[in-house]
Amino acid sequence: MVKLNKIYTRTGDDGTTGLVDGSRIAKDAARMAAIGDVDETNSLIGGAAVHADGVMLEHLRMIQNDMFDLGADLATPGSNFEPGAKTLRTVARQVDRLEQEIDAMNVALLPLRSFILPGGSSLAANLHVARATARRAERSAITANAHAALNPLALRYLNRLSDWLFVAARVANADGRDDIMWVPGASR
Repeated sequence: MVKLNKIYTRTGDDGTTGLVDGSRIAKDAARMAAIGDVDETNSLIGGAAVHADGVMLEHLRMIQNDMFDLGADLATPGSNFEPGAKTLRTVARQVDRLEQEIDAMNVALLPLRSFILPGGSSLAANLHVARATARRAERSAITANAHAALNPLALRYLNRLSDWLFVAARVANADGRDDIMWVPGASR
């Protein structure tokens, strides 16, 4: 369990931050950009959750917990991506769960007839913002992976998460009935 007695440590005043193994890197390093984008995505999912209830809320809370695990995974250098007693790693079961939830949500959705515009209900609009930010987190993680190997399952989770958020937004829009359709060239 994490125990924080003090929020500020002053150790980052020099522009560096600590990783799980105790090493320090620049706050603007690619790895830190990915961790920050994951944190931002998680915050936006929390904003969406304010508008959710029932199973959707349960799923969003589980994803938020996964995102903290994923952030810890990204903050753990090394090439051994197996979870351990003191090492959090994203695992295949987390990715599989997202896929199963996507498949279950997809069953009742109206088929897509066009690209859809972000919006609709408050929940859907917030899920779309989280989706777009999840895509940025994935791009940042891929950039960081080019500098130092990251857990491939963490990258896969981020890719699947944006899919999950897209489908969840459609569910939040009355299973797609309230989606806002893109009409190419409509304002010409």
